[in-house]
Amino acid sequence: MEKNVGGLDRTARLIGGPILVAIGVALLAGYLDIGLAGTVGLAVTALILVAGAIFVITGTTQKCPANQVAGINTYDK
Repeated sequence: MEKNVGGLDRTARLIGGPILVAIGVALLAGYLDIGLAGTVGLAVTALILVAGAIFVITGTTQKCPANQVAGINTYDK
């Protein structure tokens, strides 16, 4: 797969991804409370962690399968 993430798109992923991961970790550790208990709260926390991890990975590798499927290319050679 060719690189398809660059510029502002990459910057947003590399800033937003770690923030989402930190929020997910804080939720798991009990430092934050989003008002959702039990399985729903755990599912939301997992979703936040996974989204953050995906943003970090796609920003770092500059390759995003979703961008490829959608035909989006923000990478400028």
